[in-house]
Amino acid sequence: MTATIGWDIGGAHVKAARVEAGRIVAVTQRACAPHLGLAHLEAPIRETLAELGRAERHRVTMTAELSDAFADRTQGVVSVAAIAAREIGAGEILYYAGARGFVERTGVAQAARSIASANWRASAELVAQRCGEALFVDMGSTTTDLVPIHGGRVCALGETDAERLVHGELAYAGFSRGAPQAYATRAPINGRWSPLVNESFAAMADVRRVLGDLPEGESRADLSPTADGRPKTVAASSARLARIVGLDGSELTPAQARTLADYLARAQVRVIEDQMALLSSRDAVAPHAPLVGAGVGRALVARMATAQGRAYRDFADLIDAPAALAAAAGDCAPAAAIALLDI
Repeated sequence: MTATIGWDIGGAHVKAARVEAGRIVAVTQRACAPHLGLAHLEAPIRETLAELGRAERHRVTMTAELSDAFADRTQGVVSVAAIAAREIGAGEILYYAGARGFVERTGVAQAARSIASANWRASAELVAQRCGEALFVDMGSTTTDLVPIHGGRVCALGETDAERLVHGELAYAGFSRGAPQAYATRAPINGRWSPLVNESFAAMADVRRVLGDLPEGESRADLSPTADGRPKTVAASSARLARIVGLDGSELTPAQARTLADYLARAQVRVIEDQMALLSSRDAVAPHAPLVGAGVGRALVARMATAQGRAYRDFADLIDAPAALAAAAGDCAPAAAIALLDI
């Protein structure tokens, strides 16, 4: 039986999915930090391979080329491809170049622009094969991809990050990483508007935890360290959010902390909904098309679908696997998709 492992090598996570006989049989995810040194990327790849086992075929997509470890995207793509080849070792290894398809390592440098951050398209292509009309929304830990699908085809106008940003197809609005201050300049505190402190005191994970959308402790949706190194608890998250309005945690009641978190969460949703409106303004999404949600934040995508009066489909429901594995594949959609696209 030929096994394929799909790899999504990012700047914050290494995700991988193993496929045998057309079915997902394993999914895994590890934190990585290439900006701290490439050893922090090599080790998670090595550990992931040890967990999933050897395979005859490997398919690689990436966003790690955006790391500060590299001078530019081309250097990043070439370097990440080399690291993947060295750590994976045996087996056929191909790299995903978006609409160009898969390329061998000898073609990586020439195709670097197409390989860079093309993971969104792998997921979208799989959705297009299995759901002919949709707005595919993958809300990961750091970003949200919004990809119109019509007639069983990916109809995105952008290919690169820069193009996708201006076309409304990419939003730096993720479920757990990033600063809440990216979405608002003020927040309501004690009946008054407080400007927000522009320091790295808190992350969106703190917002989610206070609202109950993220459990206490470590979870697949939040593998990054906290801003202050303190625990991943509701109380500690409330204290971190208090600091962005100039307060100590003890100066916010639980109800006030929740109000603050709710305001910041809704501000982020408005950013994503604005991008959806931009797509609708060019007739990119059919009025009856469902939202197809993927990523660790897809429960929020389901809520957006309800608010817009659209049907919702989960990426996990498009995957042939037991429920728990399908859910994991939904969290790691590009890794699962890239393994399934080439069978």
